[in-house]
Amino acid sequence: MKYYNNIKSLLCGALLLLAGVASLTSCKDWLDKDPEAMVAEDEAFKNFRNFQGYIEEIYNLIPDKEKINYCTAWNFGDDAVHNPEGYAHMDHQVDLGNYRNWWTNTQCWLNGDRNSLWRNSWYCIRKCNMGLDNIKSLIGSDEERDLLLGQLYFFRAWWHFELMCYFGGLPYIDQAFEASSIPELPRLSFQKCADRCAEDFERAYDILPIDWDETLAGMQTSGKNDLRINKFMALCYLGKCYLWAGSPLMKEFEKASKEDGSFDAGACNLLNASSTGKTYDYDEAYCRKAAEAFGKALDMVNRGQVKYKLAEYKYSNIYDHERDENAESCYADIFWTVKQSWMMPGSTEAIFRGAYPGANSANWNCAKIFGPKVAGLVDHDNIIHHPTANVIDQYGMANGQPIYLVRNGEYVLNEASGWDPEHPYKDRDPRFYHDIIFDGFHYVLQTDGLSAAQKALEYCPLYTGGAEREIDHGSSTGYFIQKLVPHQCNEGDRWYDWDYAFQSYLPYMRLADIYLMFAEAVAAFTPNAKELKDKTPYCTTLSAVDAINALRDRVNTSDYPMERVQPNLMDTREHFIDEVRRERAVELSFEGFRWCDLQRWLLLTEPPYTVKYSHEFERLEADSWFKDHDPKDARIGNFRKQELITRRLESKHYWFPLPDKDIYLYEGFPQNPGW
Repeated sequence: MKYYNNIKSLLCGALLLLAGVASLTSCKDWLDKDPEAMVAEDEAFKNFRNFQGYIEEIYNLIPDKEKINYCTAWNFGDDAVHNPEGYAHMDHQVDLGNYRNWWTNTQCWLNGDRNSLWRNSWYCIRKCNMGLDNIKSLIGSDEERDLLLGQLYFFRAWWHFELMCYFGGLPYIDQAFEASSIPELPRLSFQKCADRCAEDFERAYDILPIDWDETLAGMQTSGKNDLRINKFMALCYLGKCYLWAGSPLMKEFEKASKEDGSFDAGACNLLNASSTGKTYDYDEAYCRKAAEAFGKALDMVNRGQVKYKLAEYKYSNIYDHERDENAESCYADIFWTVKQSWMMPGSTEAIFRGAYPGANSANWNCAKIFGPKVAGLVDHDNIIHHPTANVIDQYGMANGQPIYLVRNGEYVLNEASGWDPEHPYKDRDPRFYHDIIFDGFHYVLQTDGLSAAQKALEYCPLYTGGAEREIDHGSSTGYFIQKLVPHQCNEGDRWYDWDYAFQSYLPYMRLADIYLMFAEAVAAFTPNAKELKDKTPYCTTLSAVDAINALRDRVNTSDYPMERVQPNLMDTREHFIDEVRRERAVELSFEGFRWCDLQRWLLLTEPPYTVKYSHEFERLEADSWFKDHDPKDARIGNFRKQELITRRLESKHYWFPLPDKDIYLYEGFPQNPGW
């Protein structure tokens, strides 16, 4: 299908489509359609069933970050890196500072070949506005009207907000314009645009139910309403919208934004001069509003008023993700499922996701882009995502201590952690063993039928000079990722075959993030770190410290709460914020949030976040040692960090540039500063 190429055509040319169309990529150009195939407005909006069908397309257009292209890229932060064959992908282009590439890069979820953020946002915003304009045509109950309105308000805000995270403040489109007109709306600052988003999120929160199954209209699809927008989702996004608006970048950038939406000539210099010193400088008013929203949400969780809860972290074998027989839910199920009839991932924790991606959708691409391609051990082409040493260093120790502390903008070794460079993988945070494949890891469990070259890779040789450190087909950093795809997706175990029903999906929001954002929001306006241990008016069941401990408790570090074993992290508000940020880096690793976090904290252009590192070391144990021993106990020699890529980022890179064709539509739609 032909896509609309600029904002004007997207805002003014959207088609009224009734429910159930598969996606924009599977239909013909609407201009070429038979007039009899068009759905009349009086039919689309006349009753709840038809109107809900009209809204269903919006759910189908939420981008699936992992499947925009056969081997897409969504991690733009310092936590992951491609092998050289993937250097054309957007994550490496970000490393090079080539942000303009997002517009033409078909492997980028911002504007890829399939459902993507930029193309779908303007289309869906127009659909929302058309729905709001036609709600008066509905023949139905007040309950049905509220369900429809709540979804439309939520989605209008959500699509705006997702765009804002990458492109900054935009015009807030709250009406459906005629195709013949150019809507000359002023470009708002991020904070002013966030205010408009917040109004819509709050409207949605006020009128949506907690559970659709408990409404008369929702009973018609009982048991199939998990993805439908509800009161809790709207509340959580209200909090996120306010926290982002109150973050250091947005507070600082507001000073450089004029009333007409243009930017002060010194905007880039302002960011350059202030980034390091302002990283803890939040807008307290916005952060108090964020804390209030997150506090309400967590109270709902802790009082059992919603179905969401932290997925359990109980494993009999952490390396192979074998769950304990007493576990009711599984942490890995947040990201992928196997032998569960293509069940949608998310477990009890995913709050907001897109529509069901379909059977076997992950096996064509996502299942095969995380493991070694040496000797063809993992099928498909040679594209590999692997973790940087940066994120490996963020995973702390089992005793609750981080390996490194941030002091005066630099990482310094934390002596209290007990980390030993001769045994760098021993006694680490349990999430490390769940998420990361390291040297000596038993990667292939079933070796029958493998070639001799493949069998030699059964226990990962990831030491410097090892067979899997080949830069083209292995790992340039010394690690692979198995958080999002299990290591059994290889030619021996073949979990990517049809019989295993492997399914994957990255949620846009999950409950762990709410705990983290609540702790950050409270710390943003709390000058005394000691007060972070106390309950606040914003949440009656948790303090900021309790929120972080909830995540530590989940991964079996309940004997090491922050306030007892980490006084070095609780002595100042800033040190507590540093620890919250480290927890975000670990808990949300590889999920696509890291770039936005570094950006909003004014750290994107600051060392050490501008350099991606590898770990180099010598294997001191014999290869046969790993067959009878746990790889985390292996002794290692000459362990060191080595620079891999220096990111070419400057102050203009805090925002992606807008397409040039759009900034010429009218004078009030300026380009981002520096572009």
